[in-house]
Amino acid sequence: MRKLFVVLIALSATIPAFSQKTTTSKKKKFNLSGRAADHFLLQYSLDSWSGAADSVSSRIKTFSKGFNTYLMIDFPFKSSPKFSAALGLGVSTSGMMFKNTTIDIAGSTPQMNFVKADTINHYKKYKLATSYLELPIELRFTSDPEHPNKSVKVAIGMKVGTLLNAHTKGKTLLNGSGNNIGSFTQKVNSRSYFNSTKLAATARIGYGYISAFVSYNLTNIFKDNVAPNTKLVQIGLTLSGL
Repeated sequence: MRKLFVVLIALSATIPAFSQKTTTSKKKKFNLSGRAADHFLLQYSLDSWSGAADSVSSRIKTFSKGFNTYLMIDFPFKSSPKFSAALGLGVSTSGMMFKNTTIDIAGSTPQMNFVKADTINHYKKYKLATSYLELPIELRFTSDPEHPNKSVKVAIGMKVGTLLNAHTKGKTLLNGSGNNIGSFTQKVNSRSYFNSTKLAATARIGYGYISAFVSYNLTNIFKDNVAPNTKLVQIGLTLSGL
């Protein structure tokens, strides 16, 4: 019995050392000296509005689109290089295309008017465009940080922005019967109905240089009581090294 007791003590003493050796051997060290810390992130999206009145959303064309570009700096975690944080600066744009509609963004009424123009003069092509200066922040996971171009990538984040421009643009004026009565472009700039600050949640997942992304506004596009609580949703593709 005494011999068995001595053997058990000896085995128990070797377990921590064996466990430590196993843990150490499993922890891979990554060499990130060849990985760039800064890179461009380009995004192309299909845009929609969440919360808009039915009379407005039914007139938004399916292929409204947006484009975002950022310069990002990546900060890998020393304890776990598969994870990193990224901070950047850039510009986002959105162009909501409407059919048979005129939007009075430079009006003086308490509410912004979306004018139904099926039977009156209207533009063949008409859009409401916005652009923001943005600061994006991401928490990232890369399955192989030494070879990001051959890696599964996941990122979640936030971005805060300030409004740079808001305008409507109409091309080719038609009458109520749809006949061309003026081949010109009209552009109206005004930010009076728009919130100047933007906050959005973001997520993306992909492989290599390409990933799918979604961005959802947490703040309303328009000021309170100007229009229903309307939020921008962007779903599209991202081209980026990290």
